[in-house]
Amino acid sequence: MSGYVSFLVTGGAGFIGSAVCRHLVADIGAAVTNVDKLTYAGNLESLRPIADSPRYRFIRADIRDAAAMEAAFEAAQPDAVIHLAAESHVDRSITGSRAFVETNVLGTFEVLEASRRYWSRLPKERADAFRVLHVSTDEVYGSLAAEGLFTETTRYDPSSPYSASKAASDHLAHAWHRTYGLPVIVSNCSNNYGPFHFPEKLIPLVILNALEGKPLPIYGDGTNIRDWLFVGDHARALHRIVTAGRPGETYNVGGRNERTNRAVVEAVCRALNDVFGDRAPHERLITFVADRPGHDHRYAIDATKLETELGWRAEETFETGIVKTVRWYLDNEWWWRPLRERVYGGERLGLSPATAPAAPRRAASAR
Repeated sequence: MSGYVSFLVTGGAGFIGSAVCRHLVADIGAAVTNVDKLTYAGNLESLRPIADSPRYRFIRADIRDAAAMEAAFEAAQPDAVIHLAAESHVDRSITGSRAFVETNVLGTFEVLEASRRYWSRLPKERADAFRVLHVSTDEVYGSLAAEGLFTETTRYDPSSPYSASKAASDHLAHAWHRTYGLPVIVSNCSNNYGPFHFPEKLIPLVILNALEGKPLPIYGDGTNIRDWLFVGDHARALHRIVTAGRPGETYNVGGRNERTNRAVVEAVCRALNDVFGDRAPHERLITFVADRPGHDHRYAIDATKLETELGWRAEETFETGIVKTVRWYLDNEWWWRPLRERVYGGERLGLSPATAPAAPRRAASAR
């Protein structure tokens, strides 16, 4: 582990955060302090596999609370920070942008400041090794044309309140490195999928709707393209970046798995058909609905820098990852059923008044 034995993870009860915590504790053997506010998308059940480990600790706290963050750093005494806490759903940002600015911008400010104060008190050897990884999204780059890939030098051009708030937090992270010397690294990832994914997102929502025989709505004509990354591959990448990456640098993390939204939904249907047989193919449930406001057409990540400099490679193809994901949801109703019934039932989110339907409709989002 190159001396990195203790990590503070913000947002560790979320989808990607919980995967990172599980990887660090179970696979790396590191100590992890998970700081999470437990919003609607935070779920401690996602940490069940490591909950009883002596190397894992949970602190319920809001990253916007400076005193709480100071206390978390003192308790954790981390060698590195992986900052994942964020509001992340584009659709929700359309109708509730304030929470995205407060958490993603002001919250990141508090994490950076708490990191800076903690780092300034460390002995020189530990201070020299200390790292802060700010985890962000490819959505900060805006929309691609039919050709080309996002690189670490692509100009920022965010389209949604979500991506704008993440772009702002990226700029703060870089500024804290340049102004204060804080050893910050930024990563920008493509769309994640896999186990423990909150069911408002495209793939789990489609799986659960299909299991219940409900429509599988796709925005617009279904040609919007995303680059899909299995969450376990992302967790490995983040550990590699925070322990071997260079402060001040950005690393793009992608799975090299471009798919249209329609192709993604069809892949889920095929995986379910393989389980249940073709007597009632799930493709019959696909329905096209009004597009999301400001929907970027294409994202695609060039992960060459991460692959060549740090030696990371995605292990899952989309075909292998989607089968594993579908099987996980089939086998783990204990995890998703309470969320489906009590937190989010699959209703469409993020419609502006001009595009809202007269009656509620269930729809799948791209992120």
